[in-house]
Amino acid sequence: MRKYELIYVIAPDIDEEGQATLQNKLTGIVEQGQGQVAEIKEWGKQRLAYEINDHREGIYTEIHFSGDGDVVAELDRIIKITEGFLRHIVVRREE
Repeated sequence: MRKYELIYVIAPDIDEEGQATLQNKLTGIVEQGQGQVAEIKEWGKQRLAYEINDHREGIYTEIHFSGDGDVVAELDRIIKITEGFLRHIVVRREE
């Protein structure tokens, strides 16, 4: 299994319950794919460099996890079809 880092930005108008739901959805996908979530860092609300979907701010979260390519592909697919996510990136971490 390889180590990855997922950083995503969600819309600032999503409440804390909605944020937790989205986060649980992503960690569930990792665990279903036999991966393991190592660390979750919530950066909080930050100003965006440019406006995205009429939002000037976003809520940033960073997740460190281990898994295989299928987990990364599924995370990417789910984030793209789920409303509330503004941007995301998955990067493979150095061992």
